[in-house]
Amino acid sequence: MNDQYPVRLAIDYPDRDLNRLTSALRIFTLIPIVVVLTAIGGFNAGNNVAAGGAGLLFLPTLLLILFRRKYPRWWFDWNLQLLRFSNRVGVYAALMDDRYPSTEDEQAVHLEIDYPDAQRTLNRWLPLVKWLLAIPHYVALLLLYLAALIAVIGAWFAILFTGRYPRGIFDFVEGVMRWQNRVVGYALILVTDRYPPFRLRP
Repeated sequence: MNDQYPVRLAIDYPDRDLNRLTSALRIFTLIPIVVVLTAIGGFNAGNNVAAGGAGLLFLPTLLLILFRRKYPRWWFDWNLQLLRFSNRVGVYAALMDDRYPSTEDEQAVHLEIDYPDAQRTLNRWLPLVKWLLAIPHYVALLLLYLAALIAVIGAWFAILFTGRYPRGIFDFVEGVMRWQNRVVGYALILVTDRYPPFRLRP
């Protein structure tokens, strides 16, 4: 069995001095791109979920897997591209990159999700309970989000004084984002039946 989880996130470490001014004012420079992301389908720490045409396609995907055992490619592509964009905004908000989030280019955020074969690899009934099975992850992520917020505040001070993002903090925040994306892939966009691992590393 392939040990790689079907949802993979990597963020390039900025091995250079970051822009101290835009880092200091990040809460303000973030506003326009958050407005764009909100217009697409809401912004909630990268978890954009809607029952229909905006945000991540959850309910239509659940119904199609349940009744037709299909996962339309363009629905998958929509979810993947929206997740990539929201992750770029999240990375910018967490001060991990000082380049303004692109609506198209990959930049420093590399999110890959394997396209599922709904007939062979997805259980048609499991999407009905995945949200329930993921509750331990929601609890863990809540605690990790709080720790990541404190870590990012520490990184903010480090950038202001040194221009650099501390590598240990960067790896931790990247791990939290990786964990979050795995849970989203499992419980919300339903691309895999493999239960997400309880770990920060790849």
